Amino acid sequence: MNAKIRVGITMGDPSGIGPAVIAKALPKLAGLADFVIIGDNWVLNSARGRHACPVRENGRSQRFIDLKNVRRDGFQFGKIRAEYGRASIEYLDRALELLEDKELDCLVTAPISKEAASLSGFRYPGHTEYLACRAGVKDYAMLLLNKDMKITPVTRHISLDRVPKELSRELIFKNVCLAHKSLKCMFGILRPRIVACGLNPHASDNGLIGDEEIRIIRPALKKARNTRGIGADGPISADVAISMAAAGRYDCVIAMYHDQAMIPLKLCGNNSGVNLTLGLPYARTSPLHGTAFDIASKFNLADPASLVAATLTAIQCARNQKKG
Repeated sequence: MNAKIRVGITMGDPSGIGPAVIAKALPKLAGLADFVIIGDNWVLNSARGRHACPVRENGRSQRFIDLKNVRRDGFQFGKIRAEYGRASIEYLDRALELLEDKELDCLVTAPISKEAASLSGFRYPGHTEYLACRAGVKDYAMLLLNKDMKITPVTRHISLDRVPKELSRELIFKNVCLAHKSLKCMFGILRPRIVACGLNPHASDNGLIGDEEIRIIRPALKKARNTRGIGADGPISADVAISMAAAGRYDCVIAMYHDQAMIPLKLCGNNSGVNLTLGLPYARTSPLHGTAFDIASKFNLADPASLVAATLTAIQCARNQKKG
């Protein structure tokens, strides 16, 4: 148990903010784990430019796997290109090989560009779905967290008009169970307290504003309580559920859609939000921001806080998983 956790960090889209935030985060994380950074080392050092010395290996505690898969001729930060999307998935695939070979304990992924990845032939909505497919798991979810709260959205990257159609009792039940299990094994919370948001304003006011709360959400929570003994309250108005969680009354909020979770996390997280994938056989986290192409070339504007938080969370979760 005294051995350091082995953390893999993928660079994400080489043209995005990933190289800069990794370069800034590594000094802040020194000594906390054994790190393997997977990317293109020339790009990583280019992100630093004249601001600091090049990033180099630092013995066992920090090593690089340099795939050298980015053409130097014509390279630019802040560009959406198929070759950069392809490179970002190659970093991810190499990290998965290391995880399968038990050479890593957990994974932290810098942001990819869904558009660039799609141009390269990648056919998944994002990291989460691809990692779940590669791991062979059917039940998975996102847990979004910061220092104030943890929220898991039942639906993810779909349009708002599809949310009511995608919601089902079974999907909500599975998300509640995943959240409950993960809070126990990854965060050491013995009796997790969970609350679910309503989909509609005021959680529908008992059916006056939509019926999803009565027809879908409430029965799913009842099943979780009765069949698994899970402490799951709700559904209640999203604003109330989230404010109660922020005040410490609940350990996790079940949100019904993406922005219902993301907006409060980003408002109160002081740029330290983290995305944790539930259901995988290992801890995988990522920062709660995208590729930030508009500032990717401006090293001084890159804020590593979310990547640092994601890495610390991955280390914590992997250590708790080892404890069993």
